[in-house]
Amino acid sequence: MAASQSGSNLTRNLTNQFVQPPWRVALWSVAYSSILAVAVFGNLVVMWIILAHKRMRTVTNYFLLNLAFSDASMAAFNTLVNFVYATHGEWYFGEAYCKFHNFFPVTAVFASIYSMTAIAVDRYMAIIHPLKPRLSATATKVVIACIWCLAVVLAFPLCFYSTTRTLPRRTICYVAWPRPAEDSFMYHIIVTVLVYLLPLVVMGITYTIVGVTLWGSEIPGDSSDNYHGQLRAKRKVVKMMIVVVVTFALCWLPYHVYFIVTGLNKRLNRLKSIQQVYLAVLWLAMSSTMYNPIIYCCLNGRFRAGFKRAFRWCPFIHVSSYDELELRATRLNPRNQSSMCTLSRIDTSMTHLSLYTSPDCRHTCLTPSEPNK
Repeated sequence: MAASQSGSNLTRNLTNQFVQPPWRVALWSVAYSSILAVAVFGNLVVMWIILAHKRMRTVTNYFLLNLAFSDASMAAFNTLVNFVYATHGEWYFGEAYCKFHNFFPVTAVFASIYSMTAIAVDRYMAIIHPLKPRLSATATKVVIACIWCLAVVLAFPLCFYSTTRTLPRRTICYVAWPRPAEDSFMYHIIVTVLVYLLPLVVMGITYTIVGVTLWGSEIPGDSSDNYHGQLRAKRKVVKMMIVVVVTFALCWLPYHVYFIVTGLNKRLNRLKSIQQVYLAVLWLAMSSTMYNPIIYCCLNGRFRAGFKRAFRWCPFIHVSSYDELELRATRLNPRNQSSMCTLSRIDTSMTHLSLYTSPDCRHTCLTPSEPNK
């Protein structure tokens, strides 16, 4: 998405007066390279955690997998190219990549935010209407495929109208709209509504209802013995997703405001300082691709265990037996697990032994020294 308007706004106004001193280019290079490294590697680890561990293949995690793929792809294919183009004002990558460069970010951001929206709706159904059927693995994959199809449709105009143009001293990549001023601004308004405002409104409503239910009253239909444990688990998932959504919203807000303001007042694009503003806004938007793995690791015990396994080769990373059980233990019927855990505590002297020898109770019965997750 960061490239969709840069071709039509910034680069057409970018002349020699925008050439930056080497030290400033070096600082921006480090900043953008950091996004690339953290986003690609972190999201690849998230994808490995979900795909390599059967316990992690849930409806929510399938959408997180799609989110991780979108973020890693956008960071890999667009972040540094955007930076090079915005810094130099010259397109070095050919017409075919120009079309892809303008097309893919909108597609990836659409897939990302609607994956978050699908998670919000799924959490709403699971907590507010627990007796209704949940999405199956097949249905989840169909939803993900539909998200990508809609993303391609929304971004297709950028691919269709993108082209390169050779000027006397440089080559530019831009979107050659039939009516450049009107079409460019109108398209960005449509993108802002569909890829930012609408999904955030939907998620705001669903998470508000879910939050009131989880923190303000009892969960409807849930009267099992393990009620409080399930309540804590649901709260942690919702808390994590709220942090993910808020982070996304804050990262992309300045980007959308920037293009609306510069679209309404085109004289701003001729200011010399606008290049630094654009690079800062672009960096913040692109940085949204690298925060999610950090959020998962900090707020989710299973993802944290997965990251420990991925980095177990580091001398300061210790993978405990509890971490192994977090990813490998199988689920139990809540009634059975409650009764089995009760039996394991009949004799206190045998508790520690039963926790590590009974495969049926490993993921729910914790030693006194381990925190409940």
